[in-house]
Amino acid sequence: MNKKDRIISFFWQHILLLVSLYIMTLGVAVCVRSGVGSSVISVLPYVFESAGKAFGNVPALTIGQYTYIMNGILVAGQIAILRRRFEWVQLFQLVIGTIFGFLIDVNMSHTAWLAPDAVWQKGIAQLAGCTILGIGIAFEVRCGSVTMPGEGFPVAISKVTGRPFPKVKIAVDITFVVLGVMASFMFFGQWMWHIIGVGTLFAMFYVGMAVRMVGKHIGWFDRVLVYKPGFRRYIYGLAKHIYR
Repeated sequence: MNKKDRIISFFWQHILLLVSLYIMTLGVAVCVRSGVGSSVISVLPYVFESAGKAFGNVPALTIGQYTYIMNGILVAGQIAILRRRFEWVQLFQLVIGTIFGFLIDVNMSHTAWLAPDAVWQKGIAQLAGCTILGIGIAFEVRCGSVTMPGEGFPVAISKVTGRPFPKVKIAVDITFVVLGVMASFMFFGQWMWHIIGVGTLFAMFYVGMAVRMVGKHIGWFDRVLVYKPGFRRYIYGLAKHIYR
């Protein structure tokens, strides 16, 4: 593959990554709208966003904007943990994390109409949000670009400590939730159940299951990712694989 085709392939890979991030953030937004607990990655941004609306001494930023800040802290944490072992290409996580935060705000706007009242409606919304999030993550992983800061941070800890990544990821997720609870008590003096509720606990376990289930059925996406030089040949190849 020549230089031109490599550049086109790179851009194609990251266009598909953007689509995956959009799906992920749609899932995040639906979980927030469910009212029974946000997904783990948005717990802290949601608490701070709520505090910003309620108190004048807290910056009135959106969930997405607080997500920018959190992702920046997570990347800085990776640098501090890995030091010379940190690969500078991983700074691209800052770009991905910023786009992720922006898309959260976009999808929060798109889902403003979603306001379930009954318990069963909230439950369906949470299930739908977690499923959409799991689908997005499965595609994002297949894209093979740099990791999201939320995954990059536990990866760094796993490299340094030698602990298995799944166990480190669970510990980091629990830490996010604990920090969210602490922040809710600090700002509001109470547990904010609509932010950190049973839906958050459900998301911690179900999203990983959804990623594994979806991952088993998207082998075709690997063929979509592989750019073939010559646009007509590429489209023809995709159609042949998809419809055969």
